[in-house]
Amino acid sequence: MTEIKSEDLVTALDEASISRFHLRAVVASGVGFFTDAYDLFVIGIASSLITKDWNLGSDRLAILNSVMLAAACVGAFVFGRYADKVGRKRVYWLVAAIMIAGALGSAFSQSFWMLIAFRCLLGFGVGGDYPVSAVMVSEYANRKDRGKLVGMVFGTQALGLIIGPLIALALLGSGASDDIVWRVLLGLGALPAAAVVYVRSRMPESPRYQAQVQGRTDTAAALVSGVTVTSNTSGPPAAAPQQKTGLRAFLTDRRWLIMLAGTAGCWFLLDYAYYGNTISTPQILTLIAPHASTMTKIALQLAIFVVAAVPGYILAIARLDRIGHRRLQLIGFAMMALCFLLIAAVPGMTTTVAPFLIVYGVSYFFTEFGPNMTTFVLPSELYPVSMRATGHGISASIGKLGAFIGVFLFPVLQSSLGLRGTLLLTGGISAAGLALTLVLPEPAGRSLEDIVASTESAGQPIRVAVEA
Repeated sequence: MTEIKSEDLVTALDEASISRFHLRAVVASGVGFFTDAYDLFVIGIASSLITKDWNLGSDRLAILNSVMLAAACVGAFVFGRYADKVGRKRVYWLVAAIMIAGALGSAFSQSFWMLIAFRCLLGFGVGGDYPVSAVMVSEYANRKDRGKLVGMVFGTQALGLIIGPLIALALLGSGASDDIVWRVLLGLGALPAAAVVYVRSRMPESPRYQAQVQGRTDTAAALVSGVTVTSNTSGPPAAAPQQKTGLRAFLTDRRWLIMLAGTAGCWFLLDYAYYGNTISTPQILTLIAPHASTMTKIALQLAIFVVAAVPGYILAIARLDRIGHRRLQLIGFAMMALCFLLIAAVPGMTTTVAPFLIVYGVSYFFTEFGPNMTTFVLPSELYPVSMRATGHGISASIGKLGAFIGVFLFPVLQSSLGLRGTLLLTGGISAAGLALTLVLPEPAGRSLEDIVASTESAGQPIRVAVEA
């Protein structure tokens, strides 16, 4: 019997055409990630209704808006590491089950602290879904379309941003009470998670993980032959199987620490800016249009998402692999910084609705057509297979820490610095993300194994790519 080599499996995966199986993996991850986005962002609307219903003060409102992000910070690290220890598949369905329990518990909460407890549980599951959803698709993907496939998973966030405001408008327009509306909004997050649990439990383990970490090359070979269709294009020879790396060795290796500084640091800075603004959009619109009704503010928020954010997601998916993952992140951070600085610098920009919404919308477009997409994609590509979910989990965890800080501090900063001062700070944060992106290599079009091998080769530090 001919021995099957891990290099041959990797080449088959890298050169395969997109198949039905790839799309199935995208759907299995994407529906779960839609749930992540819906649950994370719908709280911005729900909390404004809960505040009126339960008479919450500013301190409790800050806790409610940010607690799920703090729990997601923990969940991303814990489940990312767990996925590298026991396999991606087991974590894949488990986090979806946790999200079901957290969403339903939130909807039926009878007190503030009960709601906080279930939002913590929900955040723990959502955080765990980040690394496993990205890594599963990344490890199935071919090298030419990897960014597109992982980007399609992340793109379901756009639906999560839109569905919440639409449901809120429909319920409020029907005359439902605030108490009913916020409970329905929070409880509906259980439905897509429930739909995806079975599908995820039937998905096979990542063949790269099976072959290179578990040593189950024959099993991986059978899977690869059944789910890939080899293209006619010959790619570069695959790198040799990777050596297993322990957590301590990973976190004390200068090369991987630099890489983590790039992926985790950029995600932290992006999420500070993005979540602080997005979840606080109702409060921002209150400052811009203080006499607008709740439904008007929700409609304006929805309009920003549909007109500015959704085209950014779509264009990023379509052009990510052609432009380059690192390069697109540089472009996005630069435009975000420019928009926020423009809002802060131009007098009257924060007191007139139309000009504010235009520039704010442009910033949203380049957030999606840029670092909001790429900070999710890059960590799924740059780390060795035995530490890939760990590296992504750490990056997502640090990112959610930035989101927690941004959401928690936004009301405080706004009251002390004003809206212009707060957005000036956000512009500076975006500029810092631009600078930190420079430490990362460009992975677009390259084999996962080649990316890791070039990082590990000869003990050299990570080379900073120079754009042509």
